[in-house]
Amino acid sequence: MASLLLHSTLLFSLLLISSAFAQTSFRPTALILPVQKDPSTLQYLTNLNQRTPLVPVNLTLDLGGQFLWVNCEQGYSSSSYRPARCGSAQCSLAGSKSCTTECYSAPKPGCYNNTCGLLPDNTVTHTSTGGDLGSDIVTVESTDGKNPGKVVSVPHFLFVCGSTSLLEGLASGVKGMAGLGRTKISLPSQFSTAFSFHKKFAICLSSSTRSNGVAIFGDGPYMFLPNIDASTSLVYTPLIRNPVSTASASFSGDASSDYFIGVKSIKIGGKNVPINTTLLTIDSEGNGGTKISTVNPYTVLETSIYKAVTKFFINELSGVPRVASVAPFEACFNSKNISSTRVGPGVPAIFLVLQSETVFWSIYGANSMVQVSDDVLCLGFVDGGAKPRTSIVIGGYQLEDNLLQFDLAASRLGFSSSLFFMRTTCANFNFTSNA
Repeated sequence: MASLLLHSTLLFSLLLISSAFAQTSFRPTALILPVQKDPSTLQYLTNLNQRTPLVPVNLTLDLGGQFLWVNCEQGYSSSSYRPARCGSAQCSLAGSKSCTTECYSAPKPGCYNNTCGLLPDNTVTHTSTGGDLGSDIVTVESTDGKNPGKVVSVPHFLFVCGSTSLLEGLASGVKGMAGLGRTKISLPSQFSTAFSFHKKFAICLSSSTRSNGVAIFGDGPYMFLPNIDASTSLVYTPLIRNPVSTASASFSGDASSDYFIGVKSIKIGGKNVPINTTLLTIDSEGNGGTKISTVNPYTVLETSIYKAVTKFFINELSGVPRVASVAPFEACFNSKNISSTRVGPGVPAIFLVLQSETVFWSIYGANSMVQVSDDVLCLGFVDGGAKPRTSIVIGGYQLEDNLLQFDLAASRLGFSSSLFFMRTTCANFNFTSNA
């Protein structure tokens, strides 16, 4: 009897061990985060579960952001938080060049002696402060590309403690920013390292404020209802590295964490728009070029490019009556005189020509025209001034219902143009778990 009891106990123990191993040995091939468009700020929001015990943290999604930063000044409590000590491997990975030798309050997240620092950046308001590097547990849902799967955790996810003042200008309820940029501690880099999957991620922003878009970390497929793999339509262009930081504040020698692409010219209705193409090249000081942004609600153009594009577009749409401008847009039209198509208002397509005449990003009416009232449509581009840091910033509205895949290993961007052609949208990812 004692032998049987011992045997049963050993068997039960082995079952527990194997069960625990099965749970911890699961290695996802991709992860997902829902992305919601905030109607008041037009920011794209996501959320992560962080800390011990876990707390949902609402964040503004920042495509070019350097890392995850979170406000630690108000209510950050976690038994699993660990500061990154000066000179540690974590600080080296993050590229930190500063050290907090003494913090003048009781130890807490964001205030420990001998902790390395970085520069958390509110890229919406272009403000930056100092902040301490630390790590904590983060959990996120896995995916097979079709549905959400098991929740997995990263026990020592690196992030930076920001301040309450840095939240100014962010959407209500947001506690920080989720940076997806070209750094070693951005969300895509840390997720791919933690689970050894492809250094790729994709974003698909919904044009609806009621239905979520999605960010997918890892390789495809990227399935959208009704059973459409949007990755099959991708066209590719090289990602360009700007060697000079475009952040609000940076350390000397830092490269930009933003994603730049090589726009060579602009066409409207198949015709070349006359612009100063030298503005499309990044100069030795990091000025110029074209980047992609989720924090700019609309595409921003350097003044001379903006004027040329606007004038050309108006001429191509000369049969449609103009109406008074509606800030921040200049070219506005009576929408009753514009037809509807599968890809939005029936207006001339805008093409961003890339590495060759046969590779171009197509912007159709759904992504070029903004409905500002019942009978007024405006061209959704804004004037960025005479000497902006970046000549063209492709903004969120122009990204909506387009799938963008960032392949960090190959340094290339895959883009779909409008998913409306495939009879689907970014709101069609199935967030219902597949039992």
